Amino acid sequence: MKDMHIAFSPPDITEEEIAEVVDTLKSGWITTGPKTKKFEREFAEFCGVSRAVCLNSATACLEMALRYLGIGTGDEVITSAYTYTASASVIAHVGAKIVLVDVAENSYEMDYEKLANAVTGRTKAIIPVDLGGVMCDYDRIYQIVETKRALFSPANEIQKKIGRVAIVTDGAHAAGAERKGKRCGQEADFTSFSFHAVKNLTTAEGGALVWRQIEGIDDDEIYKQMMLFSLHGQSKDALAKTQLGAWEYDIVAPLYKCNMTDIMAALGLAQLRRYHELLLRRKEIIKKYDEGLRDLPVTALKHYGEDYSSSGHLYLVRVLGKTREECNKIIEKMAGAGVATNVHYKPLPMLSAYKNLGFDIKDYPGAYAMFENEITLPLHTKLTDEEVAYIIETFRKCI
Repeated sequence: MKDMHIAFSPPDITEEEIAEVVDTLKSGWITTGPKTKKFEREFAEFCGVSRAVCLNSATACLEMALRYLGIGTGDEVITSAYTYTASASVIAHVGAKIVLVDVAENSYEMDYEKLANAVTGRTKAIIPVDLGGVMCDYDRIYQIVETKRALFSPANEIQKKIGRVAIVTDGAHAAGAERKGKRCGQEADFTSFSFHAVKNLTTAEGGALVWRQIEGIDDDEIYKQMMLFSLHGQSKDALAKTQLGAWEYDIVAPLYKCNMTDIMAALGLAQLRRYHELLLRRKEIIKKYDEGLRDLPVTALKHYGEDYSSSGHLYLVRVLGKTREECNKIIEKMAGAGVATNVHYKPLPMLSAYKNLGFDIKDYPGAYAMFENEITLPLHTKLTDEEVAYIIETFRKCI
C-alpha cells in the first residue's frame, strides 16, 4: 500500500459525461436550453414528482423556495444547529429571523420536542436537513406543524393555501434516499438538492428544487415563478427569444440570476443515467465500513434500516470517549498515511457569523456532543475495494 493517496470526495466522471458535455459544446447552445429542460424532466421523474427546477446551486433553490412563499422581515424560519451554513444563511438572505434547534441526543436530526417548542406565531417555515443522505422523520415534523396550525397566520395567498408552517427541506445530500416508501422530494412541501462537485450526482455546481402538489396551486405556476426568479424577472427565457422575430420581452420584477447552464445539465443527464449503479456502489462501501469497524469503540450514521434507505452520501463516524483535539490528531495521522478525511459539521453556533447573531454553542449541547468526536471517512464511487480495506486498516491503527 506504498504511496497510497486517497482523496476525500472526487467527482466520478466517465467518458459518458465527457461525451454529453462535448455534444452540448458542439450544439451551439451552452447556457440554459434544451438539456437543462430535459434534465429537469428526468430529475423530476427520478424523484417521483411532477416538476423540477434546476438552478446554479442548492442554496439558490432553498432561497427561491422561501421567496416563493413570501417569507421575509418579521418572519421566523427554523432549522438545525447541526448543518452547513447554507441551511441557515438563506433565511438571513430573505430578511427573516434564523431560529436554530439543537439535535436530539446521539442523533444528527433536530430534537423534535425542541422543534415543537420553537414554533411561534411568527414561524413561516421549517428547514429540516437530511444529513448524510438519511431522511428525517417527516411524520413527526408534519404532526408538529399540524398541532401548531392554530398559531399560524398566513401573510399571502400562497401561505393561506398551504394553511400551516411550510416544510422546506435541505435535501442537498439525499437524492435517491427513501423513507416509509417515499423518496426524498415527495415528503416536504419543497425540497432542494445539491449537484456540487462532492455530491453523489454532480453537475460541478448546481441544484434542483422539487415540490409536492399543493392544493389550489398550479405546478406550472410555481415553475413559471421559479423561471422569473432565476432570470432577472424576464418574461421570456433565452431559448424562447431565439425563435424568429421573438426578441420582445418584459421584466416583470427586479429579480435574481441563478439559472443552470446546458453544460452543467449535460453532466447531470449522464450522471442520472448511471445513478442507480452509483447508489449501489455506495451501499457496498458502507457495508464494508460497517463490518470493518464493528468491533471498535465507534458509532457510525446508520444508513439503512427497516423502513428507510440512505443515498449514502457521507460516512460519519464518532470516536467514543475522544475529544475534538484527539480526533484532530487522528485526522492528521490519517493524512500522513495518505487518507483524506473531513468533519461534518462544525455546529452553526460555533461559527463567527452565527456568534455575531447571538447564538451560543452552550445552548446546543446535543450538537456539540455530535461534533466533538466526529470524523468523516472517504465515501465515493471512485474508491476501489483495496482502497476501502486500506482506509479501514489505517483508521483502526490511528485510533
